[in-house]
Parts: sequence; structure tokens; C-alpha cells
Amino acid sequence: MSRRSRTLMFLAGAAVIATALATTALHMPPFGTAHHPYGRRAVAAALRQHTANTVSSVNFDLRALDTMGEEYILFASVLGAVVLLRRARDERVARPEPARVSPPVTLLGVALMPVALLVGVYVVAHGALTPGGGFQGGVLLATGLHIAYLAADYRVLRRVRPMVVLEAADAVGAAAFAALGLTGLVAGAAYLQNTLPLGTFGQLASAGLVPLLNAAVGLEVASGIVVLLAQFLEQAVEITPPGPDRRPTTPPGPPPAHR
Repeated sequence: MSRRSRTLMFLAGAAVIATALATTALHMPPFGTAHHPYGRRAVAAALRQHTANTVSSVNFDLRALDTMGEEYILFASVLGAVVLLRRARDERVARPEPARVSPPVTLLGVALMPVALLVGVYVVAHGALTPGGGFQGGVLLATGLHIAYLAADYRVLRRVRPMVVLEAADAVGAAAFAALGLTGLVAGAAYLQNTLPLGTFGQLASAGLVPLLNAAVGLEVASGIVVLLAQFLEQAVEITPPGPDRRPTTPPGPPPAHR
């Protein structure tokens, strides 16, 4: 296909998209209006499905299929990064050097790490009740685990980061979301339709399928981010380039204290 043909095809597609966006924008309600049809319907659906957090009701009930797509975008991104950053044949792995971290930083990290992990679990588990959910809680869990890298060094992070388990958990979390959608088909409804018992409004075991989907997303996001960062850290700390210089490469910025 010639360059002119590709340009014409692009302009045709861009014109269609621009027309659709302009039409949508012209038919949107004005800012500040008291008329919010989607909002009223979303709140009513959340109450009907015993989901105290309306945002989670939208994400994991009304638009669960879209959320599954977002989860698989992250899964595919992590998988692509792992393949791209895999160790080449002419690269070697060197032993990470010990870091020099001040005792107050280490003490603060030791105190913060369990708190961060606990908050992450809380945010995931209460995603149907309070602001947050699997995506936010998963990021908190991954962040809490990497406090070991900031408070100690890379060697400590490697000991508290079981990569084989986390790689498997990433795949399990992604597969669990898709598998949970089959409960709707088993009940004779649509895929990912919330057909499980709804429980009591405001209780942890409420909202039917929503907390289970939240947990699956939390597992996939937390594991995926740890696996992703592990690939970058391995390249920055452990991998040495080919040639006589076998010293591990270090990331730009302040010294070895953060290896």
C-alpha cells in the first residue's frame, strides 16, 4: 500500500471518529446541571445489588466486561515487558552489592512495610464497601513489598519476593476474573452477570460477585506490578554487559544505597 493510500485511509477513519466525538459532545448535558441520568441509574443499581461503593458496582457489575479488558491490558503489558527484558545470551548476572542504608531509614521501613501490606489487603477486601478496590489495593500491596528495597537493599527484596509464586499468581488472578464470569452462564444469565447471593447491604460478604472480582483484580495487579518491577530491577542491578567489565550496572541517580 502506498503512502498516499495509507494517508487517505487514516484521514477517512479520523473523520469518522471526529464526527462521532463531536456528536457525543454536543448531546452531553451541560456542566453543573442537576440532571444526571447515568448517575441516578448507577446508584439505583448499586443499591439493588447491595453494593455500598457505587464505583465498584459500575466497574465490577454494570461494566464488568470492560474491567476485564482493563485487567488483561495490564496482564499483556507485564507479559510483554518480561519477554522484552529477558536476559540475552551475551549478558551475565552479577551478585548485587550490599547497600549502605542509615538505621533510621531501615527502622522506618520495617515499621511501614506490614502497615502498607495490611492497608492493601483492607482496600482490596473492602472494595465493594468503601472507596478503593482491586486495582488500588493491588498497587498498595506491590508498593508495600518494595519498601524492603528502600529500607534495606536489593538482596533483601529478592528474599521476600518469591518470583515463581508471584508469576503464577499473576496468571491465576487474570484467569480467575474470566472464570468467575462463567457463574452467570451457569445460572442461565449473561456472562459476568451478578447472580450470586447478594448478602446484607454494608456487610463484607455482600454484593454477590463484586468482592470476588475485586479479589481477582487485586491478586493480578499486585503480582503483575511486582513481576514488572523485578524485570527492571534485574536489568539495573544484576545484569552486566558483555565484555571485560563484569560489574553490575546501576540505575541513574543517587548511589548504591538504593540497590
